[in-house]
Amino acid sequence: MTFDILTLFPAMFASPMGESILGKAVDRGLIQVRAHNLRNWAAGRHQVTDDAPYGGGDGMVMKVDPVVGALRDLRAAVPGAKVVLLTPQGRTFSQQDAAALAAEQGLVFICGRYEGFDERIRAFVDVEYSIGDFILTGGELAAMVMIDAIARLVPGVLGCEGSAAGDSFSDGLLEYPQYTRPAEFEGMKVPEVLLSGNHGEIARWRRRRQLERTAQRRPDLLDAAPLSKEDRCFLASLQSGPGAELNKK
Repeated sequence: MTFDILTLFPAMFASPMGESILGKAVDRGLIQVRAHNLRNWAAGRHQVTDDAPYGGGDGMVMKVDPVVGALRDLRAAVPGAKVVLLTPQGRTFSQQDAAALAAEQGLVFICGRYEGFDERIRAFVDVEYSIGDFILTGGELAAMVMIDAIARLVPGVLGCEGSAAGDSFSDGLLEYPQYTRPAEFEGMKVPEVLLSGNHGEIARWRRRRQLERTAQRRPDLLDAAPLSKEDRCFLASLQSGPGAELNKK
């Protein structure tokens, strides 16, 4: 899978995309991450990519012609690549979006800068995303976040194919608590069920802890999560007062 990034600061991507899991995936040829300097498509000796907004106002606006020229070249290099515009006005990026985008042949990210971008750029993109209700200096960090979330779902990137399946949000819920050695630390013990070897009980315990933690921390997720009858009964038990499952290990 290819990730192409249009940015004024391509050097920002060298270290994050060359380390850890992503770096190994690049080395193994599972993904390609290519940061392109938008100035290469800008006209004139000074390669200007921004200009003052029509109608007046503060700041500068990203020009349409360098962006569209770059998109046409990149789409020719990777036919079928989906173009992603990073903007606070886009829909909020989710784990479900990451899974859908991981099935694409290639993605092109447009990283905005300045006060904004020429509205006509929108006619040349496929989807707009935001990573949250806050403002960044540019779209580069948002692109890195999305690439990390998407790339780890590309087959082979994580090595263990089941690793991503248990992540928070993968099934609409937060992840269950995790433990490793030692079995006891400063009086805090690992729940006995995890030491039992009973995989059915372990799975049941983990599911209930997912439901419990989600109800406590992100109850909004429960509305859209796929819940079984047993799940719903357990959630109802969390409201039953003293002695409820909420307080059980």
